[in-house]
Amino acid sequence: MTNKAEKLEIVKKLQREINLLQGLGKPSSTIAKRQVGLFEDAFPDRVFPIGTVHEFLSYQAADAASTNGFITALASTFLNRDGICLWIGRNRKIYPPGLTYFGVKPERVIFIDLHKQQDLLWTIEEALKCDALTTVVGEIKELGFTESRRLQLAVERSGVTGFIHRYNPKSENSVACTTRWKITPVAGIAQDGLPGVGHSCWNVELLKVRNGRPGSWQIGWSADRFVPVADRDIEIAIEERQAG
Repeated sequence: MTNKAEKLEIVKKLQREINLLQGLGKPSSTIAKRQVGLFEDAFPDRVFPIGTVHEFLSYQAADAASTNGFITALASTFLNRDGICLWIGRNRKIYPPGLTYFGVKPERVIFIDLHKQQDLLWTIEEALKCDALTTVVGEIKELGFTESRRLQLAVERSGVTGFIHRYNPKSENSVACTTRWKITPVAGIAQDGLPGVGHSCWNVELLKVRNGRPGSWQIGWSADRFVPVADRDIEIAIEERQAG
């Protein structure tokens, strides 16, 4: 007779298969837990899902900049040495050399600037179908459910991870994306008390996550990892970076 442990393993295997059928994406073994451990409990199997589409919403210019920074930090956790990211948008705000702060080499990111909504959607979908890419970031204002479903179907076949950043959309309509996030800036932690903006810090809201648990966190980025803003971990991370 099958013992309890074997039964639990069967249930876990079935749940993983169901997650894939629902478009949840593949759990990533390439993301170090120290990097996303602050919010890993929100996801099925406690692992950030790749090979799926994540949606981000922003309404102010400062929020959009913070969102782009957070997306870059997330992407850096699973962009391997040879990974390629395609960044598609209408009005580029990214300063390529600044990507190195988040552990992303500028030469690994290809920017495509388009102006028409139809062209943006078509290019994002085609990019998500390309299994030679690791990540696709699409900046687009409006995204309908049918359109988002097409994007989700594309990544289910290719295994590419998509980040859709919707700046100032007309409504927060339902989409087929696995997650929905809202990122806003919080005061950075200055290094050694020096004046300036300090290290990047965000208020991270995971509004929706399929088969997971939504939540909110205050998170910073330092020494190539996510760190909690509320305690001394960010100071320790800064000290480690200086020592290295």
